[in-house]
Amino acid sequence: MVRVIGIDPGTKSFDFCGLEDDKIILDTSVSTKDIMRDPDLISNIIMDSNIDLAVGPSGFGIPVKRIEDIGEKDMFLMSLIRKCDKKSVLGMRNSIARMKEHRLPVFFIPGVIHLQTVPDYRKFNKIDMGTADKLCCTALGIRDQAKRHRKNYDRTSFIMLEMGYGYTAAIAVYNGKIVDGIGGSSGNIGFLSMGCMDAELAYLLDGFDKELIFKGGVATLARDPEELVNNETAKNAYIEGAVKNILSLTASVKPEEILVSGRISKVSGVLQELKKRLDMAPVRKVDGFHTKNVKEAAEGAALIANGLAGGKYEPLIDVMELKKARGTSLDHILLPEIAAIKKEYLQ
Repeated sequence: MVRVIGIDPGTKSFDFCGLEDDKIILDTSVSTKDIMRDPDLISNIIMDSNIDLAVGPSGFGIPVKRIEDIGEKDMFLMSLIRKCDKKSVLGMRNSIARMKEHRLPVFFIPGVIHLQTVPDYRKFNKIDMGTADKLCCTALGIRDQAKRHRKNYDRTSFIMLEMGYGYTAAIAVYNGKIVDGIGGSSGNIGFLSMGCMDAELAYLLDGFDKELIFKGGVATLARDPEELVNNETAKNAYIEGAVKNILSLTASVKPEEILVSGRISKVSGVLQELKKRLDMAPVRKVDGFHTKNVKEAAEGAALIANGLAGGKYEPLIDVMELKKARGTSLDHILLPEIAAIKKEYLQ
């Protein structure tokens, strides 16, 4: 048996899920603000848990890589924060530096766009097709559907809808492989985030910092998630946006199920609204490891950590072809201006 930890770097909290095969050994959630204030917090939790491997906070993702091999290029690719935008980069950078100093057994993992199972033509002009944490939720979905319907991992087919506190994303799975995705910053409106931005609005706004991407969601209308279903305008914008994400992905797959995860999916009435508006496949909550304090992304990260450590879920990550991930999230931008960005950050 292997002991592992999966970390979900959420907008509101960092979740830590520890597994010894299927046994829960860690179920802890820490405020994101506390993580930013104390860069040793993540390291301390890992060291106290006596583990074989952890999947670290990977952001937009990179091909599978050990922490000792992480350099400046990788830090940029996981955060996609410009050098001139200093507000949000320091805390996470310091936490990763501490883990590296302690030589902890931490791995970083890809996002959807890095997977060879996603055809290149679906990646054009995309960066966010699903961050690493959304990929983790999808891994949990593959385990769930295979277990529930008693089928092999390579026979699973569904669309994963991840309704996070910050972003809403949707990922398509066919035969156990991720084949398409709509990320939180490239899809429809989320709770905190506006989702994709009209290009004309981006032009009018001119230069803006990373913090703007976390704004403009339905939280502007319904400040608390529990208020969402009681505010008709906010509810319709949010639920219909999620439904449109799913319907867009039906161009790529014919799902057997719609699996739902994330903090907002737990709000009373949200799942019922989705079921009313989606009739192409059954809609249900994803079933994970039944932790009490952490969300599905942390459970999925722990599952992937188990596979990377050679545990019982190694066949699952082999089916997903996670170790074959390659490239960067900037490789499929068709605008010539991307060359200057690559030169500044990637060379």
